[in-house]
Amino acid sequence: MDQSVIVNLLKTKVVGKILVGAFFRPNQKLWSTFPSTVTKFPPLRAYGSWLHALARMRPIRMSYFYTSFFRNRPLLELARRLADQKSKSAGLKIAVLGCSIGAEVYSILWTIRAKRRDLKIAVNAVDLSQEALDFAQDGAYPPDPAQFTDAQILAPVTDQELQEMFDGDGNRMRIKPWLKEGIVWRAGDAADPRLVDLLGPQDMVFANNLLCHMYPMEAERCLRNIVSMVTPGGYVFVSGIDLDVRTRVVRSLRLEPVIDLIEDIHNGDHTLITDWPFKYWGLEPFSMQRPDWRIRYSSVFRVSRYHAGSAAASEKPAAS
Repeated sequence: MDQSVIVNLLKTKVVGKILVGAFFRPNQKLWSTFPSTVTKFPPLRAYGSWLHALARMRPIRMSYFYTSFFRNRPLLELARRLADQKSKSAGLKIAVLGCSIGAEVYSILWTIRAKRRDLKIAVNAVDLSQEALDFAQDGAYPPDPAQFTDAQILAPVTDQELQEMFDGDGNRMRIKPWLKEGIVWRAGDAADPRLVDLLGPQDMVFANNLLCHMYPMEAERCLRNIVSMVTPGGYVFVSGIDLDVRTRVVRSLRLEPVIDLIEDIHNGDHTLITDWPFKYWGLEPFSMQRPDWRIRYSSVFRVSRYHAGSAAASEKPAAS
């Protein structure tokens, strides 16, 4: 069947639901019976890629508020290594986009400051929701903040981290004051071209698990805007995104993939891995068999001295 016909069928509300029920669910049940070692075999992987292509064609995309502390520890470790290259006098400017209720912000700061208490860090934490920002700024986390997320956000935190990051406050765990230092909580849209002027150049920009819920053209436009916020020589962290979109932008803007911990970071968020191939945000299995694996599977990129911001302004998103 012609792909355009499939796309049109999936865009039809009634037919789309029928296809999900009659095709996706039985396949998902069957797929779940295979161990991960089997799904890596070329024939099954190819079939999984086809299923994922269909999942990505489905018209409904939405924002999710799933978050947790230390969601991707290898990615945080790489951020710490890169931050460790900074001298005390240089300081470090960080932007966290789609910061939600602050779990990622505090995880980043803890990971870096645990080793570099001498480094002055200025953080811009940005989200569309003022309510989420107010919650994050307060920094008091109940065991189950159900108003924002269905995740057990404190579950990944070790006992030692709990003691060193939080103060007990009745039924809540409150972020220690020293960990809150240097954070400005801002309402804003990562796709807004004016955001770069508001924030100024950043040494590191985190845009994780944000762009996967956008349609491809929208995600590409947004990623270009995000890259324009990074100072030349700085880094953009962008996991949880359509890999085809990320690959196009990386090549177009001549971003340099950072391959340190590349496979660990790719596999670091198990929710993305286990949701492939049946969810549009699912993350395909890592494979060095692809000639473009360094670009396709990197989640962290250095913005070269060729300033990507100028390219972002001049190029239009490719048609999807």
